[in-house]
Formats: sequence, C-alpha cells, structure tokens
Amino acid sequence: MTIDWASFTPWASFAGGLLIGLAAAIFLLFNGRIAGISGIVGGLLRPAKGDVMWRAAFILGLVSASLAFNLAGRSPVIQIDASMPTLIIAGLLVGIGTRYGSGCTSGHGVCGLSRLSLRSLAATLAFMLAGFATVFVVRHLLA
Repeated sequence: MTIDWASFTPWASFAGGLLIGLAAAIFLLFNGRIAGISGIVGGLLRPAKGDVMWRAAFILGLVSASLAFNLAGRSPVIQIDASMPTLIIAGLLVGIGTRYGSGCTSGHGVCGLSRLSLRSLAATLAFMLAGFATVFVVRHLLA
C-alpha cells in the first residue's frame, strides 16, 4: 500500500469533519431531527403536509454549497474508473441498503454514533464490512 502524500490533507479533512459534525449537531438542536440524507430525500419523495420546505431547503443547501465551492476556487479533479452500468448497479444497491438499514452513513455513521446508538453502531459496521467485502471481491477476485 502506498500513500499519495501530495493528496494527503489531514487538516482540511479534520476541518471538514468538524463542520459536518457541527452542522449535524446544530440541525438536531434547532430542528430535533437527524441529518440523515436518505431520510430527508425519502421524505421529499413521500411528502407530508408541512414537511416539504425544510427538506427542500436542506437539499438545496447541499447542492448550492458544492456549487459555491466550485465557484470560489479550483475544483478537485475527479476520476471515476467504473463503467456507467457498474455505477447504476452500485447506486441501486446503495439505495436498497439504506432502505434495509433504515438510514445511511450520514444518519447512522455521523448522527447515530455521536448519540451512542447501538443500532447505528451495528448499521455502520454492516456498511463498512459490506464496503470492504465489495472492494475485495471487485479488485481481487473479479479483476
């Protein structure tokens, strides 16, 4: 294993993690809700009365923040080494997994673990183990 030291950014990563944690805590404090992206988007797909505006504002904030970042500076170069069918299958599997796991990495991994939820610990371990197994199979058994 080698580390790409030119791309190693511990302080920027620390700051990003701190901002994610702070945003999740503020969201919970002021709204009493978990900042789980799959749940927020799912609520937009099955809207309840009086529940759409905050969800739409949250998603708009996610999208506009990345656009503002791109306008403010140089965007990182993104290279995807997978075919479109592979990406579609992967996206569908992630969607199915978030449905069966009753949440995603933002809801369980960030918000749930910080609340010491055992259910979120189990879900996050399952996410991570599934990711490790997938990488091993794709990179070592199917390559």
